[in-house]
Amino acid sequence: MDVTQTGSTTAFGASAAPTDAVKRVGDATEISSDFETFLKMLTAQMENQDPLNPMESTDYATQLATFSGVEQQVLTNDLIKSLQTQLGVMSMTDLAGWVGMEARAAVPVQFGLEPITVTPDPADGATSTYMVVRNANDVEVDRVKIPPTEAPVRWAGMDPYGNLFPPGEYAFHLQSFANGELLSETPMAVYSEVVEAKVVDGETMLVFASGDEIAASDVSSLRAPRE
Repeated sequence: MDVTQTGSTTAFGASAAPTDAVKRVGDATEISSDFETFLKMLTAQMENQDPLNPMESTDYATQLATFSGVEQQVLTNDLIKSLQTQLGVMSMTDLAGWVGMEARAAVPVQFGLEPITVTPDPADGATSTYMVVRNANDVEVDRVKIPPTEAPVRWAGMDPYGNLFPPGEYAFHLQSFANGELLSETPMAVYSEVVEAKVVDGETMLVFASGDEIAASDVSSLRAPRE
């Protein structure tokens, strides 16, 4: 998904970079200082060792290798922390990109006297399908026979007498039949505005204008909001 960075996100990312750079320089300076101190201690140890029982050269090599290993581990830890910070900024940028977009998902949607495009998903073997429309009180207000295909259909929001239904929240369900027997009833997907995006247990969750919350992976399409 193409994401446009908001001003606040860009500022956050830009302000974080110098701080990280200063920290890395400070860490490197500290490690360099510690290494110089280690060499001084090693030299003093060699100068003050018992000449009748000197340390083996392998012991010095072991000490040097141990210090080098610790040094590399510190640098690796700093690198990991830096990557985690960058990934955090990227994650927030991705989340910001969802908000305000219109995502197609099986959620209720607001009817504002404009036709609503609905996407059916008939059950396998269905020979006839009906679009069932329910209001916010879960009361069926309309039932329309549609072809048993995945082709999008438009709901004009009119009753059989040509009167518009009142503005409000409506949910769409598809009833699939085969030889007069009901096979399934499933929610139908519509485009609805995303008002919030968040990460829950490592998964991106989207909150729609209806208040419904679904996983981003359940969104089948995404588009810019219409004027």
